[in-house]
Amino acid sequence: MSFRLAFALVSVAALLVDPTDAVSQDMLHGVDLNGPEMTASEMTRAEVDALLKAVPQGDRNSADLEGKRLSHLDLSGLDFSGGNLHLAKLNRTNLKGARFDRANLNQAWLMEADLTEASLAKASLLGTQMHRAKLGGADLRGARITADLSGASLIGAKLAGADLSADMRNQSMGLMRGVLKSADLRNADLSGANLARADLEFAQLQSANLTNCNLNKADLAGADLSDANVAGADFTETDLASALLPSAAALAEARNLDKARNLNLARRPH
Repeated sequence: MSFRLAFALVSVAALLVDPTDAVSQDMLHGVDLNGPEMTASEMTRAEVDALLKAVPQGDRNSADLEGKRLSHLDLSGLDFSGGNLHLAKLNRTNLKGARFDRANLNQAWLMEADLTEASLAKASLLGTQMHRAKLGGADLRGARITADLSGASLIGAKLAGADLSADMRNQSMGLMRGVLKSADLRNADLSGANLARADLEFAQLQSANLTNCNLNKADLAGADLSDANVAGADFTETDLASALLPSAAALAEARNLDKARNLNLARRPH
C-alpha cells in the first residue's frame, strides 16, 4: 500500500470514528443522541424570542435558558448575548446570524447546529459538544473554547485572540482543551489565538491566518497547513507527523520550528 493511499485511509477513518477525547467520551457515555432529550424542543421560537425580549435592555445577563431543550428549532437571528445557556440542548438548531456574545454555553449541546455567520465573541464554550457544527464566517474572537468541534466547518471563521488551550488546572474529567479533529478551518483567522495542547489532528488549515499563534504542544498530525500564514507562530513541541507544511519561505517566519515534534515526518509542498 502506498503512503499516499494509507494516509488517505487514515484521514477518512478519523472522520468516522467516535470522539476519543476523554471529556467527550465522559459526556457522551450513556447518552441517547437520538432520544427526545437530545432532539426535542420544550419551547417554540416565539416563546424563546419573548423570553429574550422580556429581559430589560442592557441586562442580557439575566436571560436564563439553562438546560432548556431547544433542538431542531429555527432560532436564526436571535440575540442571546450575555445569556445563560449552560447545558442547553441546541442540536441541529438553526442559529444562523444569532448573537451569543459573552454568553455562557458551557457544556451545552450544539451538535450539527448551524451557526453560520453567528457571533460568539468572548463567549464561554467549556466542555461544549459541537460535533460537525457549521460555523462558517462565525465570530469567535476572544472566546474561551474547550469544546469538541470535531468535523466542524469553520471556513473563514474569526478566531483571533481565542483561547482553545488546555486547562491544566482541573483534569478530573480528562484534559479539557479545544478539539478540532478533522475540522475545516480553511481561510480562518486564528491570529494571536492560544492553541497550546489543542487537538487539530487532520484539520484543514489551508490559507488560514496563524500569525503569532501559540501552538505549543498542539497536535497537528495529519493537518493541512498549505498556504497558511505562520509568521510568529510558536511550534514548540507541536506534533507535525504527516502534516502538510506551508512553503519554506512561510516556515522561515515561524518560531521554534526546530523544537517541533516529528518534523522529519511532516510533508513538504511540491
